Amino acid sequence: MEDPQPLDRVARIQADWRRERPDVDVSPQGVIGRLHRLADRLTEQLCLVYGHYGLGEGEFDVLCALRRAGAPYERAPGELAAHTMVTTGAMTKRIDRLERAGLVTRRRSGDDQRGRIVALTKAGRELIDEAFTDHMGNERRLVNLLTPAEAASLEALLTAWLSRMEQPPTRDGE
Repeated sequence: MEDPQPLDRVARIQADWRRERPDVDVSPQGVIGRLHRLADRLTEQLCLVYGHYGLGEGEFDVLCALRRAGAPYERAPGELAAHTMVTTGAMTKRIDRLERAGLVTRRRSGDDQRGRIVALTKAGRELIDEAFTDHMGNERRLVNLLTPAEAASLEALLTAWLSRMEQPPTRDGE
């Protein structure tokens, strides 16, 4: 007879809570706890590639947002903040670091002299093209830990869950 699969960290925590608080349903912790642990492990693995290029996660995101914009690979700082979901203050710090590294430039907007435009430099575009290729290879390696069917099922589940979480709240009767 085979040994039962050992309990993972989340299962051990749940067992402790079931013992201490049998009156509380801890089953959601199985999903949420594992998602948190997985997200942490995935972030560690993704940051290894970013670090190889001298980038942090935030800088990588900014360069990707500029590259995805298409030629001439530029956006206003507010647009960058929206595309990377950070505050404008955090965006300014990221842009400052990228500008010092020679990967982006800032200039005044032609339409509004108070506004600024951030653009990839040639070096920035070359770096992000290479880094993004390696990043996608790394993501492929991580997803390949699942079977194709598991990956497709997980993507469908996560898409549905995220869609429901991101829906604006509705009032009763609407």
